[in-house]
Amino acid sequence: MKRARTIDTTTAPFAGHSPAMVWYTAYGSNTHLERLSHYLTGGRPRGAARTYPGCRDPRPPAASVPVEVPGALYFATRSPVWRGGRAFFDPAATGTVLARAHLVTAAQFSDIVAQEMYRAPGADLDLSEALARGRAQLGGGRYETLVCPGALDGRPVLTFTAPWSLHDVEWTRPSAAYLRHLVAGLLDAGAWPASEIAAYLAARPGAAGHWTADAVAALTAGR
Repeated sequence: MKRARTIDTTTAPFAGHSPAMVWYTAYGSNTHLERLSHYLTGGRPRGAARTYPGCRDPRPPAASVPVEVPGALYFATRSPVWRGGRAFFDPAATGTVLARAHLVTAAQFSDIVAQEMYRAPGADLDLSEALARGRAQLGGGRYETLVCPGALDGRPVLTFTAPWSLHDVEWTRPSAAYLRHLVAGLLDAGAWPASEIAAYLAARPGAAGHWTADAVAALTAGR
């Protein structure tokens, strides 16, 4: 079993940097490379109700590694794609998020963010504020707040989440189709046993009280 990487949160801000490559750190369904591939090359993931246009650069990540990030994962709002709660990240909350960091180009990261917001890919994001200050709110949308919690191998770690915090929004039960991708992605990362992943996801706000660890584990039975 692999060892999960811990990001370097003591790294000085990346002020003035324009990195060609970044670690897009996925904590939701894009932990699963099969799911992420539809953002890169286009198409419709299994269990989804949407077809994605894909990135300008459809190449797979140069690397994907398991990481643990300070903060909390929770489920809120309702996805018309998955018909249930979406995963969000609160970097200010206490806890540890199990995630998967994908090494992609800055342009690919921009196109992934665009597709998460139901926009056409094709425009490069200005990452300067997020890299310099650790956070940048591009808009009020659910995934329009960029977060740079640190670095991995000297490159910035970047993800996106909502502008609100864990306790500012009503939590929502995630669907089986959505959770299946989270379980599969974290299992494929190879750093955590299936029992730990199932217990972790079942205890997240939005899932807790609706999903048991056994029910989460059963989602990938026989895969």
